[in-house]
Amino acid sequence: MAFDVAALSDFNNEVAGELIVKSILVGSTIEYATVKEGVKYKEPINLFETNLQIVDGRGCVSSMAGTASFAQRDIEVCQLSSHDGLCLRDLDTKYLGVLQPAGGYNETFTLVTEYADQIVRGFQKYNDQFIWTANTASGACSNGLKQILSSATTGVVIPSAITGSAPTSTTIGDVVDVMIENLSADVQDREDLTVFMSITNFRKYITWLRNENNYHFDPAAVENRVNFMAMKHPFTPNVTIVGTIGLQGSNRMVLGPAKHIVVGVDLLSDVSAFQMWYDINDDKLKHRVVTKLGVNVAYPSFWVSNNQA
Repeated sequence: MAFDVAALSDFNNEVAGELIVKSILVGSTIEYATVKEGVKYKEPINLFETNLQIVDGRGCVSSMAGTASFAQRDIEVCQLSSHDGLCLRDLDTKYLGVLQPAGGYNETFTLVTEYADQIVRGFQKYNDQFIWTANTASGACSNGLKQILSSATTGVVIPSAITGSAPTSTTIGDVVDVMIENLSADVQDREDLTVFMSITNFRKYITWLRNENNYHFDPAAVENRVNFMAMKHPFTPNVTIVGTIGLQGSNRMVLGPAKHIVVGVDLLSDVSAFQMWYDINDDKLKHRVVTKLGVNVAYPSFWVSNNQA
């Protein structure tokens, strides 16, 4: 005698399978920048600069020379939000239902920690992309750093030698050298000088460094925190090379004092905090994330850009 099982579906033990929680790269530009809190809509970045005039003369010099000038660059924040609800009863007919608490009222979600973590990290990733790629031409209320640190802003230095071909693992070091050469001498001694690029181009930079300096390259010098990759430029220790998710898919490279980047928020914790609750009226687990975010650069003339897409 044999079993006749032709009418039955093949068994698939989905419960035994590991549920993979997708890891999302987290933005990091805000870690390098200056954060301005309490921006509800638009506020100025107040700038103060003294132009000292030294004159040659003897005796009683009475003629006055020099200026102390004030200026401002506005920072406008855009409201970014995410709102969604999960009907936990939808899991009852799937294998995930066995992970749910017993009873007719599903007010909790076993994977709530993983769910919350992905919401936060996903929003942080979007924030970093927004800081770099926001564009009023695409509907954003203000521009991001990619638009600001380009030929669209007066004062940004754009060396013609690096505006042509996209950087490769054999040329990216030369691009960095050209950018450093064209950096204003007024900021050359700052400790926050930073070259921002995509993570893909950062890997090209590591390849270039290994090939050019094979016997002195220290792999431990690379800081890899998933959300970004960074290391000190070995030939100019006060310059940090940073690969950020905010520039992923772009060949834009910029160099300047990172603290001159001003990120405006209503409340700093907005970039990582959110609300999650069970709504008995809709019988859903809901979340809401709301933040305000904007960016500008205090002194664009202290920045160098390759102006690439």
